[in-house]
Amino acid sequence: MKANPVNKNESRKQQAKTLRVVRKIHRVTGLLLFIFFFIVGISGILLGWKKHTGNLLLPKTYKGFSINSKDWLSIDSLKKNAIQVLKDSCGENLSTDLDRIDIRPDKGSVKFIFIENYWEIQLDATTGEVLHIGKRHSDLIERIHDGSIVDISLSSNKGLFKVIYTSILGIALVLFTITGFWLWYGPKRMRRN
Repeated sequence: MKANPVNKNESRKQQAKTLRVVRKIHRVTGLLLFIFFFIVGISGILLGWKKHTGNLLLPKTYKGFSINSKDWLSIDSLKKNAIQVLKDSCGENLSTDLDRIDIRPDKGSVKFIFIENYWEIQLDATTGEVLHIGKRHSDLIERIHDGSIVDISLSSNKGLFKVIYTSILGIALVLFTITGFWLWYGPKRMRRN
């Protein structure tokens, strides 16, 4: 029994209508979020390459004297040393507020990462000597990538902008995946019918 040509034509019209709606959603979402996708894309590429940029974005981790933690100085004395090095080498007026302390047991080194200007002071965990002083440009790029730079600029400790920003971009990416698939599959389906 042959399919009714009227029903086949109606089905094709419905598929074409759905395809137009999907294309419009895809286009409008892309236009509204273009600049954000561009920022996330570029910053994501830079973050992926951060360890392969010859210390440009992220200082390499240097080795200390001993990996045996029994030989190490206390974190408190290393912290005091790092703060003094920051003041002496990077600027007396810089904030000494720490973002984090990164202990590398396999390297025998400790990194003190400061909030202001993304300074990093690497010390030998055993002797307290300076292994490296550098800027962590990758931390700034990461904050741009996830939107937390806006929360920092607004002095918001709750990270509300970051949550909204990443939610919108995540939902949009899922939406682009679905609509993009349909824009590829829909015409194939129409040709088959």
